[in-house]
Amino acid sequence: MTARRELPIALQGLRIPLIAAPLFIISVPELVIAQCKAGIVGSFPALNAREEEGEPPVLETWLTQIREELDRHNQTNPDHPAAPYAVNQIVHRSNARLERDLEICVRHEVPIWITSLGARVEVNEAAHSCGGVVLHDVINNTFARKAIAKGADGLVAVAAGAGGHAGQQSPFALIREIREWFDGPVALSGAIATGEAVLAARAMGADFGYTGSPFIATDEANAVDDYKKMIVDSGAEDIVYSSLFTGVWGNYLKGSVQAAGMDPDNLPEADASSMNFASGSSKPKAWKTIWGSGQGIGAVKSVGPARETVDRMVSEYRAAGRQMAQEFED
Repeated sequence: MTARRELPIALQGLRIPLIAAPLFIISVPELVIAQCKAGIVGSFPALNAREEEGEPPVLETWLTQIREELDRHNQTNPDHPAAPYAVNQIVHRSNARLERDLEICVRHEVPIWITSLGARVEVNEAAHSCGGVVLHDVINNTFARKAIAKGADGLVAVAAGAGGHAGQQSPFALIREIREWFDGPVALSGAIATGEAVLAARAMGADFGYTGSPFIATDEANAVDDYKKMIVDSGAEDIVYSSLFTGVWGNYLKGSVQAAGMDPDNLPEADASSMNFASGSSKPKAWKTIWGSGQGIGAVKSVGPARETVDRMVSEYRAAGRQMAQEFED
């Protein structure tokens, strides 16, 4: 395994090495701000910031809101500054808003960019022009090599068990293969719902855990109450893996599939050609009642503030670290 380089400044100084995943519909400024104030990287998909035709860009408003609120927090809490935020760009060529959204993010000097569904040199160049760091979603080693070759600074290794679009590979295999040649920033996604999981990700070679599903069941999340309740009431056995809803394989709550009148055990497949982001949606089809989720939700026991979720994971991470250190000493 290759030795790791020092992390970029934007990824240093977190309370716990954790990045909150950008969640379709759910991640809004209130959630991102709460995550950053709690000491982890908060993020949202640019396409979540929707506007009616002829209206000013909502993305502009959101970025201003996030920056100003985090600046106020840092001025009043100089000893405990907020973590930086990230914006997710869907790089698929059907995303008609991409060029405009890139220009807005450059103007606002977004510190961390998370790119998905295609690696493009011009997107990485846009991020670098304002000092941004780019992390690209990948599900295997081949895509990882392509992303870095096209200028990404780091990777989000999306392993089996991740919510939404997810890979099928074991995290042990995926991280090992990436680390044989890449020494830059790597976050691991796939059932990262506890502090112990974050520590395990670090032990196997990742720099960060990457988590989304636990934040669905938070006060700040833009999710309906039934969605939040289903997260709390469900576990790994309640997740179904399907390509039907976006054309890309992903994990969804079985209960939401059943509520939509479908048999989760007999879903038809769709292929990537069905993806179309031209309407400005984070999903190519309007499956708003089909709810994404990762396999780690058994750790989520209640709905509450996002900070409580971070506090829980920090406590678990530190306790697990102390326990492992003690075992090595013994």
